[in-house]
Amino acid sequence: MITIIHNPHCSKSNCSLDYLQDLNYPVSVRNYITNPLTVDELEDIIDKLGIQPEQLVRKNEQLYKQNFEGNNYSDEEWISILAENPVLIERPIIIKDDKAIIGRPFEKVAAFMNEAK
Repeated sequence: MITIIHNPHCSKSNCSLDYLQDLNYPVSVRNYITNPLTVDELEDIIDKLGIQPEQLVRKNEQLYKQNFEGNNYSDEEWISILAENPVLIERPIIIKDDKAIIGRPFEKVAAFMNEAK
């Protein structure tokens, strides 16, 4: 089972979802805007991505620029910020078993799925 952490208002996210569905993989879709990720879920995803929490932050978002840019936060604080402000989470995130990727650029999704076969 492939899980996609998805925002249906994002063209990159929609492109990745379409690609996964075209491959006929069973896909679980999680709209993280209407169904936000918990702190525990974010910790698990960040672990699977192998990144620091701040690397999951969309730094071009107005919310980030207005409220968070230029401040130093701990990993735990970033995770709480992301849980409370899901619009700040990079997307899409593709998860298979114990691995995950941020699907930007799209070529990462194709490479990940080729590797996951």
